Amino acid sequence: MHHILCGLAANPALSSELVDRLISMADDEIATHLAYRADLSRAQAVALAERVEESAVHLAYEGRLTAADVDPSVRPDAALALLDRGAGRPEWARLLAADPVLERREKLAACPGLPSDVVDTLAVDPDVRVVAELALWTTSEVAARLAAHPHAEVRRAVAGNEATPPAVLAALVTGEGLPAARRCLVCDRRETPFVHDPHCPRLDCDLPPGASCDGTHESTVHDVRQAALRNPATPVEAVVGFVNHPSMLLRWALATRQDLPRPACAQLASDPTAGIRADLAENPAIDDALIRVLAGDRDPDVRRSLAHHPRVPLDVLTHLARTAKIGSTLLPRIATSSPTEVEELAASPEPAARMLVAQRRDLPPEIRNRLADDPDAKVVKALAPHPGLTEAQLRAMVDRHGVRVVAKVATNPDASPALLEDLVQHEPAVQKVFREVARHRSATASALLVCLTDEQASPVAAGHPAVPPPVLVELLADPDGQVGEAAAANPSLPPAVMSDLVDLALTAGARQDASPVRVLSAKAVEDDVHQRPCR
Repeated sequence: MHHILCGLAANPALSSELVDRLISMADDEIATHLAYRADLSRAQAVALAERVEESAVHLAYEGRLTAADVDPSVRPDAALALLDRGAGRPEWARLLAADPVLERREKLAACPGLPSDVVDTLAVDPDVRVVAELALWTTSEVAARLAAHPHAEVRRAVAGNEATPPAVLAALVTGEGLPAARRCLVCDRRETPFVHDPHCPRLDCDLPPGASCDGTHESTVHDVRQAALRNPATPVEAVVGFVNHPSMLLRWALATRQDLPRPACAQLASDPTAGIRADLAENPAIDDALIRVLAGDRDPDVRRSLAHHPRVPLDVLTHLARTAKIGSTLLPRIATSSPTEVEELAASPEPAARMLVAQRRDLPPEIRNRLADDPDAKVVKALAPHPGLTEAQLRAMVDRHGVRVVAKVATNPDASPALLEDLVQHEPAVQKVFREVARHRSATASALLVCLTDEQASPVAAGHPAVPPPVLVELLADPDGQVGEAAAANPSLPPAVMSDLVDLALTAGARQDASPVRVLSAKAVEDDVHQRPCR
């Protein structure tokens, strides 16, 4: 019944006394659920951290543990979490900078606001991974200093740090003004020349696929350039020359930059790699002329990305809606459309245009009502979750379009309990309806009992507060552990049942074969336990 205890640990209705008792028996999984409780007191947080040390990190990040609650020599990982939040003590950083565990020094190097002496210590750490982590997150001054580090891996991290001064980033791209790197991860581990097998079978190998070094550290130098090209702080004049570079990865790094001049964007728009053109298509830097060029791209991913451009003209967007699989999403250009544009889209003779605007959830009532009567099922499906629709309108949608819209109608926040009951009985059945009704706030016990017969919807339905308590008790013994856990986490589970379950765990050592239903006391549930439908 371990999954039952995990569910109880997450149950918002669990009493403080029972939380204390669960803490006293918690393992890693139970502690994880307890640590996320919104009502966990500081005393309980401290007790939980003492019981399961791994939970202390989460509790520290959530502010449940403070510096007064943590001894860095006993719980160094929790101390690191507090330092990462800026809530630790400077002396902790000095202690952890000498920690023999590499991963802790790496974590420390990424923490903000470190004392200058700690930064100096980490900058000369014997393991280059620590120095590289510092270089990635440190201040402008320290990043500039580390740009000349003899190890190329540190320079790669500096190139990705947006605090690095622009002039230093430009030097990392060109290599001018910096001494040549003397080491990289490849020549640290292998005799050169060496090219790492992209499909290396060694489980203990940590070299990147395809990494190579012939003495010039070429793969890491390439990575340094790629990081700098992606860095928005790198001056545009230092990067535009790479639009024709033989390396696809370097050209790709430019596609998302928003400071590229039009000729560079035009060059990327004709790049042979579709992924580069797709990233460029979403880039706010491209102008209308280039948008129209990309709208005719042969690759559907490029056209799909272009539909997400914030300034795509509406006529282009309507065309894209017909030719690209955009999906049921509110596009940025539609979200910012003016009232006049909304009216034009809603009145368009093109169903694709009406479908786009139907994704908005703030339509004026007259437009919403007009689209509710649309003859095109795709338009109605997009509109069905819109708040403010009446029960009559929602039922009319189902009557006209049936299985094509029924699942979306079930997501409408204003769907009535009676409508939801009818939707789960719809013929032919639509499986997704059961999942949507199971999570709907207005779902009734009757509708939920039907949802419990569906394998995919039953874990969701078991957590709905409208499930009758007697049914919840039966669900605790469901062969699907997810269903039992959801029932145990349901706030409608009777308090006496929760208490009995904790008693069972304490007295029986939470045996895996113990049936939670058999041991529940009769006072916990009504005598007329309802039998739920067979699954």
